[in-house]
Amino acid sequence: MERWQRALSESIASLSELARYIPIDPKLLGPVVARYPLRITRYYLSLIRERDDPIGRQCIPDRCELEQDDLSIDPLNEGGLTPVPGLIHRYPDRAVLLVSSVCPTLCRFCTRKNRTGEDGSLINQNSLEAALEYIERRPAIRDVILSGGDPLLLTDNELEKILIRLRKIPHLEILRLHTRAPVTLPDRITSRLCRILKRYHPLYVNTQFNHPLEITPESTKSCAMLADAGIPLGNQTVLLKGVNDDPGMMKQLMQKLLTIRVRPYYIHQMDLVKGTGHFRTPVQKGLTIMAGLRGHTSGMATPSYVIDLPGGKGKVALLPEDVRRQGQTFFLRNYLGEITEYADSKEE
Repeated sequence: MERWQRALSESIASLSELARYIPIDPKLLGPVVARYPLRITRYYLSLIRERDDPIGRQCIPDRCELEQDDLSIDPLNEGGLTPVPGLIHRYPDRAVLLVSSVCPTLCRFCTRKNRTGEDGSLINQNSLEAALEYIERRPAIRDVILSGGDPLLLTDNELEKILIRLRKIPHLEILRLHTRAPVTLPDRITSRLCRILKRYHPLYVNTQFNHPLEITPESTKSCAMLADAGIPLGNQTVLLKGVNDDPGMMKQLMQKLLTIRVRPYYIHQMDLVKGTGHFRTPVQKGLTIMAGLRGHTSGMATPSYVIDLPGGKGKVALLPEDVRRQGQTFFLRNYLGEITEYADSKEE
């Protein structure tokens, strides 16, 4: 067993164990974990200073997750955009290949929290083969994103088998890995993994740092190893209430990311996912944050602020002057040029 696998096996996965480190009431949170499972790596747990601090809010169960709301279990219509199991095809020239259904730490705000279980770390060969054949038959697809779950929870051998197969598809130009392992399980980034990934360029890695406290010596080292292997690194931050919904904090995060050779790529408005309403901020908050970045720091430290439109209609990048507003409704133009209403959070 490798060091990262041992660290993963030692993760906190029960409320009784979590209560040894964090002041929680397991009986109160039992129904939450019964619906939305718990897993926190001991490394990520070590970053928590207080239960409701920016790290704790991201990974400690909260009864707010069970509040009744009108939010969707699949707001981006990924189910409707899945032509074969394990593959999401929303945009004409790119596809998302779901290769794992597990993550090192289960984020309480996850877009797929209603649809991702604890099992499935091993590849389902039948679904994988069908997804690969789908990609092979469509020359328009030039870019494939490996996601899940977290693709880096596959073993090195499992991951390389997929990369080999993808690189045999002649029209496929770019590979991307979306992983939070550098943030929550930095031990997963090993010299062997980097040597493997280096063989399959052009290959990009996008990760998700949401707060400056996540930039530690350990996560910095993991990003340095990937960057030294020639892998461009991007970051997709999720705008979260009580975590990073502050212009000064967000600017600090973006600037620190550049120091560890990670390029800020997106700030995501929270998806309208059932069980995550307590993390949502008004769209105006994101626009205010963008105003605090533009002209106040390097353009390299200024990502795009995007909304992933409900129903799978695509991402929209927002700047204050781009938005036509009526009450709490924004009228947004998606990548096909269609106008869509987007109801903002009621909370100001």
